[in-house]
Amino acid sequence: MKTVTRLFTLLLLFAGSGFALAQQAPSGEHATALQTVSQIEDNSVSIVERGLVQAADAMPETKYSFAPTNGEFKGVRTFALQVKHVAASNYAMGSAILREAPPVDLGSENGPESMTSKADIMKFLKDSFAYLHKAASSINEKNATEQVPNPEGAGTVPKLDIATRQLWHAMDHYGQMVLYLRMNGIVPPASRRRL
Repeated sequence: MKTVTRLFTLLLLFAGSGFALAQQAPSGEHATALQTVSQIEDNSVSIVERGLVQAADAMPETKYSFAPTNGEFKGVRTFALQVKHVAASNYAMGSAILREAPPVDLGSENGPESMTSKADIMKFLKDSFAYLHKAASSINEKNATEQVPNPEGAGTVPKLDIATRQLWHAMDHYGQMVLYLRMNGIVPPASRRRL
């Protein structure tokens, strides 16, 4: 019953956000309103993608190995590992939704260990979002509640649950990346004043 209630709440949340986005959509011949679960999911991935990719790109490569040391930060991921972890998770959750093996070697939950350059990590992140778009766009009104194996444990979960969980998971790491940027004197792109 909890799963049904949770799923219903998520569907209402997405329907409401889709309505709000549709109300804010520009008018004119190029305007389109989000009307389907696939469109809403794909748009949500785009919003998360924009923030994460911009934040990852804002950190200089020389600071990709940064991890806080003052305070309660023992054992936290470096900035590079934050980015790679989100990318690996995008692939893992996307593959669960699509019911297929990930299209790349994920290494561990932090991505391939051999991947260390900013250029390679950025490509891994961008490619992972392209794959997550594919997965999110495959979710529709007919299959949103279809049960698939839970990529994070035993049992099964609805496809829409996995997609929603991945978005909040990515935003959790985005918050950590923002903290790392600010600790290095960098204002996150999403927080910069628009001129």
